[in-house]
Amino acid sequence: MLIRIALAAALALAVLLPGRVQAEDPVAQVSRVLRLGEVITVMRQEGLDYGQTLRATLFPDQGGAAWAREVDTIYDVSRLQAAFDARFRAALPVAQVPAILAFFDTDRGRRIVSLEIAARMALRDPDVATQAHQLLDDMTKAHAPRLAALRAFAAANDLVESNVSGTMNSDVAFYEGMVAGHAKGFEMTEAQIVAEVAAQEDSIRQDTEDWLYSFLALAYAPLSDADLAAYTDFARSPAGTALNRALFTAFDGVFDAVAHDLGRAAARVLSGHAL
Repeated sequence: MLIRIALAAALALAVLLPGRVQAEDPVAQVSRVLRLGEVITVMRQEGLDYGQTLRATLFPDQGGAAWAREVDTIYDVSRLQAAFDARFRAALPVAQVPAILAFFDTDRGRRIVSLEIAARMALRDPDVATQAHQLLDDMTKAHAPRLAALRAFAAANDLVESNVSGTMNSDVAFYEGMVAGHAKGFEMTEAQIVAEVAAQEDSIRQDTEDWLYSFLALAYAPLSDADLAAYTDFARSPAGTALNRALFTAFDGVFDAVAHDLGRAAARVLSGHAL
């Protein structure tokens, strides 16, 4: 429906303004080529899964359908998309867009994006996740050259540290939401929240590395060594660095807000208030 409305508006504009071609916004071009709308949809599905995990951990006998509706609202795609777009637009230097498109708006770039999205979707299946972990274990035991290439790619994008930092910040936001919502048993100062999350850094890092390298091993398995090397070279370039920074800035901002909302919602359940 949204696509049809947007298309109708574009056609109407063309009729009203003959002879004037409306070029696609540069940042919108990047979002389209990277299929970020699809990425956000996958993240929504991951979020719905996480919401059920939270319920099972914090209040297995409470919440029920009301909690599911609340989580569904928090992870509403249009809400996430709007928040992401605003942050991404502010963070991405337009001057770097041509170089970004020169890499991704090609057969190789489009294939990479497709592989990444497909792998992210597939990893929601526990059986696929197990297979990906096994693939990573096999590569590690064999000292496979591909594993070294994946580590180089991760380092070029600062994927481990950025994801660890992002996860810890989201955890802080969740606790802050719990405190703001007056959750019973979660009366914590800001310093206590930070200390609690900091104490989990090692386990967060281990979980991050396990998931990240399993994802990379699965997603890029079909890529040739040359294609993976080219992708790593792009990541090290000014355009690649700018894109990576903008993506993390946008996604981190969105999911910090999501974590805070989840914390407040969980607090209401724990305190016996209706959602």
